[in-house]
Amino acid sequence: MNANESLFAASMPTQDVSADVLQEKYAKGDETTVAQVRARVARALAAHEPEPLRLEMEQRFLWAQDHGFVPAGRINSAAGVGLKATLMNCFVQPVGDAISGRDGAIPGIYGAVAEAAETMRRGGGVGYDFSAIRPAGSLVKGTRSRASGPVSYMAVFDASCRTVESAGARRGAQMGVLRIDHPDIEAFVAAKDGGAFSNFNLSVGVTDAFMRAVLDDDPVELTHAAEPGPDDQANGAYLRPDGSWVYRTVRARDLWDKVIRSTYDHAEPGVLFLDRINGENNLYYAETLAATNPCGEQPLPPYGCCDLGSLDLTKFVRRPFTPEARFDLDTFREVTAVGVRMLDLALDATEWPLPQQAAEGRDKRRIGIGFLGLGSALVMLGLRYDADEGRAFAADVTRALRDAAYEASVALAREKGAFPLFDAERYLDGAFARRLPDELREAIARHGIRNSHLMSIAPTGTIALAFADNASNGIEPAFSWVYQRKKRMPDDSTRIYEVADHAWRLYRHLGHDVSALPAQFVTALEMSAQDHLGMMAAVQPYVDGAISKTVNVPADYPFDDFKDLYTEAWRAGLKGLATYRPNAVTGSVLSVAPPPAAEAPGDVDPLRRRFESRPAGELESVTSKVEYTTQEGKKTVYLTISFMRVEGRLNGRDLAIERPFEFFMPANQRSDGHQWITSTMRLLSLAARAGSSIAKALADMRAVVWEKGPVRCGHLTRADGVQVPMYHDSEVAAIAFMLQRILIRRGFLDAYGNQVSADVLDRLLARRGTPDEVPAPGIAAVEETGAKCPECGARALRKVDGCTRCTSCHYLGGCA
Repeated sequence: MNANESLFAASMPTQDVSADVLQEKYAKGDETTVAQVRARVARALAAHEPEPLRLEMEQRFLWAQDHGFVPAGRINSAAGVGLKATLMNCFVQPVGDAISGRDGAIPGIYGAVAEAAETMRRGGGVGYDFSAIRPAGSLVKGTRSRASGPVSYMAVFDASCRTVESAGARRGAQMGVLRIDHPDIEAFVAAKDGGAFSNFNLSVGVTDAFMRAVLDDDPVELTHAAEPGPDDQANGAYLRPDGSWVYRTVRARDLWDKVIRSTYDHAEPGVLFLDRINGENNLYYAETLAATNPCGEQPLPPYGCCDLGSLDLTKFVRRPFTPEARFDLDTFREVTAVGVRMLDLALDATEWPLPQQAAEGRDKRRIGIGFLGLGSALVMLGLRYDADEGRAFAADVTRALRDAAYEASVALAREKGAFPLFDAERYLDGAFARRLPDELREAIARHGIRNSHLMSIAPTGTIALAFADNASNGIEPAFSWVYQRKKRMPDDSTRIYEVADHAWRLYRHLGHDVSALPAQFVTALEMSAQDHLGMMAAVQPYVDGAISKTVNVPADYPFDDFKDLYTEAWRAGLKGLATYRPNAVTGSVLSVAPPPAAEAPGDVDPLRRRFESRPAGELESVTSKVEYTTQEGKKTVYLTISFMRVEGRLNGRDLAIERPFEFFMPANQRSDGHQWITSTMRLLSLAARAGSSIAKALADMRAVVWEKGPVRCGHLTRADGVQVPMYHDSEVAAIAFMLQRILIRRGFLDAYGNQVSADVLDRLLARRGTPDEVPAPGIAAVEETGAKCPECGARALRKVDGCTRCTSCHYLGGCA
């Protein structure tokens, strides 16, 4: 930005959530500002330069961060703090086919558990390829027993991660991979059906041969080096000439259907295209890649690491939202070059959890520079994410990033030397290197290159919140322009943040009307799955690592079309794919609050209008008989909500809405066990009269936990029409759930328990009496049934955009 633009952007107030995330996750000691964190990081990395360069480089590193370079979370949180914590986000841990000791050069299962635990203790996430572990039922000759298979041992890794997680603030993240031709692949695909492996993301490693078999409707062999047990041999298992045992032969399409149906229902497993990953690997001559880091943006060899950083693309948009809007490629290239130098130094500055990781980092010096804020930057430039122009811009920017990064790495090689495993002839003969511009190839041949790999587009999770004003995550479009995020505070209270995308905030800050957004403001669920794939396909040819992206599809997306997404991804040359479809098993992706409307002079929002007392006369009421079951047995209460017609004026327009005004528990329910309900109803009534947020109050109640075990109350209806019971963490939570159901049926809350806007309520009241009125059209009433969120208490943890995200409170964890 020029000076005037920089001053104008800086005048936007910091979002509260950004300040709090910075303080919680990245600020150390007396630090309270982004500038202080950046200064610490610049100083810590520059300390590993030769002494004459340190002061100059510290200033360059600070300049690069001020102008758009955002080191990944581990660097921001650990650089220069004096702790024995890694600056690397993630690693891949090898696992051999042995209980203890080593399987050749690879640690056995329990040795791998110990190494992974040490890695996570130091702050790194871990990916594993479990394909070496022998199948369930195969022979273990040393003990004359039968193997229990990789899925059973994954439970040990899952428990270890959970234990390490409890010892520190950073939660562990893991990726488990199994090859599609492993005899236990069906058990792996179904591993999370019952809610197990909550500390794992899962992916299936798929080969080109398997994909061709799917297309040709051919059989495939499920094989392993381990000898099958008597049962499998009796059922036809046999030894191939190459020394592998064929356990079974299955129809490729049937196996593929199981993988895709699980992904359709549960959003897992993801798919890795192993031949594409290895065929595009710059070090094809020195390593084989079989797994990725937990979010999938970096295929890695055993003991390989993610050394990540991203450029905030919104920082390079000049004159946003005008016909003269442009992207400053010159500054972008300059910042990229400094970012490469910083990430290269992070390899020297880090504390390595294991010596094998240190050796891997030293020999290959792999880094991953990428970007964040693509969706926001496109909006600022007037381009749609789902249009050819948006994809062309993304491709051009990624190509510029690649070329600038490779040029910087060549310059570093001239200054500091190439990475030790560099072999010019074989390196330049790689598929990715062959696509580099001729001048770059000539420079690499002449001077070498400092880093074996340079590119990776990661999910940017909390760093986008803390350092980029909530610019869109990585390569993703914005999911919503405005939403609410709940956070449990240290005193056990709950704070609700209003969170907005950077582009939306800037548009409003520039004086534009956010109630009438122009066409480029398109969110993730407003575009087709093919458009998501199209963006990945446009960018992937310029990325030597991989891309972490989630393709979101609507709940009613046909299975046949969904299945084709993965085939299309393979044909498009992608290295992997993750999808997310809201459904009755996994819940919806995110809940979205309506954007706040600026009140015009004289406005009186009917939702916020305050009443000192109940008016005389009758109020329309709804009474619900509520039955629920606890460990103490079955209980019954009668809950009544009275509604009142309230008039007001909003945005210069007269409105009339129906608002809950009293919450009541009828007489004859005065037992000790119900006194808390009576008091709660009175407090809710006071909040309703004061115009406070009933949605927030009920959401807080649903987060209450007691020690008596789950409470069964209410049900949800799955997509197949089957009703399944709901379980809650307390009696309070169960009552709140039932109150939400009443208000959802009346249209006051949407299907996710969020407040419906006054405009919608006004139209709903006008239509009251229409048969089968359905509030919040287009939103499926799906209840959350995920893992328990550590912040808001809701069982709503999902993998979204490569991150662990709570679909109730928007907590982010387990990503860069």
